[in-house]
Amino acid sequence: MDRIFLAIAILSEVAATSALKSSEGFSRLLPSIVVVIGYGVSFFLLSLALRSIPVAVAYAIWSGVGQALIAAVAWFAFRQTLNAGELAGMGLIVAGVVTLGFFSNGAH
Repeated sequence: MDRIFLAIAILSEVAATSALKSSEGFSRLLPSIVVVIGYGVSFFLLSLALRSIPVAVAYAIWSGVGQALIAAVAWFAFRQTLNAGELAGMGLIVAGVVTLGFFSNGAH
C-alpha cells in the first residue's frame, strides 16, 4: 500500500508543479488552489509511504520520477524543448531511481 501512496504522491506533486506555471505567480485562483492542494496531498501521502520505505529511497524516487514526469508535461502542455544534455541528465536520474528500486531492501 505504501508504494501506491508514493505513486499518488508523485502524481499529486506533478499536478501541483504543472499548475504552478499556470498560476502566474499565484495571481490566478484556480491554478493556485491546485498548487496548494496538490502539494499538501503529495507531502501527506509521501509521509504515509515513509512508514515502510526508507526516507532516502522514497525521496529519491519521488523527486526523480516527478522530475521526469514534469519534463514530459512541460514538453506536451507548455511546448518547452529539451536539449541532449537535459535528456541525458534525466536519463541518468531515471537510471538511478531504477537502481534504487532493485537494490534497496526497503523498497521491496
